Amino acid sequence: MELSEFFRSHPRCALGFSGGADSAYLLYAAVKSGAEVLPVYVNSAFQPGFELEDAARLCRELDVELQVVEVDVLCDENIAENPENRCYFCKKRIFEALKEKALSLGYTVVIDGTNASDIAGDRPGMRALGELSVLSPLRDCGITKPRLRELSREAGLFTWDKPAYACLATRIPSGERITADKLFRIEAAENELFKMGFTDFRVRTPEGRARLQFPADQLKRGEELFEEISRRLSPWFTDISIDPNTR
Repeated sequence: MELSEFFRSHPRCALGFSGGADSAYLLYAAVKSGAEVLPVYVNSAFQPGFELEDAARLCRELDVELQVVEVDVLCDENIAENPENRCYFCKKRIFEALKEKALSLGYTVVIDGTNASDIAGDRPGMRALGELSVLSPLRDCGITKPRLRELSREAGLFTWDKPAYACLATRIPSGERITADKLFRIEAAENELFKMGFTDFRVRTPEGRARLQFPADQLKRGEELFEEISRRLSPWFTDISIDPNTR
């Protein structure tokens, strides 16, 4: 099945729009196909500010109105306690809020940007999508991540090479309670690394320490600039180290 066929069958749908490469291309494809698509960004403490900025930018470029729904994920103990299946509860809460918004505006079909490279397996977040009857056109049409990036580049989307960015909660080890303060410090530290030109890294926080994970091609630079990095991150972390195992 082609995406154009999907949108002919589903001409009116709401999209869980994160501002990442997957949902960005899906939004573009929906608009190009002439579908009436409602992009909905669910904003929570788990998303860094730049994701909403990217989502808003792409919607402006495609001349589509972005809907933003605020969700307090930390008020749910199943999420805040950070169990191994936290993603299930989080994804379910986010898409329940999204579906509620969509239905209030008359949209009964909800889609997301899961692509054909995403293997469902036992991933709890994808199980939640299935329970909520969320459709994944990219996966159903066999569009893999590499192909999606190629198509996005051809379409001129600025998101074509945007690195995958897991939510901030993934930086905190399972079983350790998630708090707004921890998420704030992680986001602030990662913003500093972005300013230094690093990309596709993670600031992991085992036991409150900052353990930096860089891609292989940036590890050496991270080690060379470790003193400056430590200084920049010192307002939020005092125990800082670089993980020799690359991302």
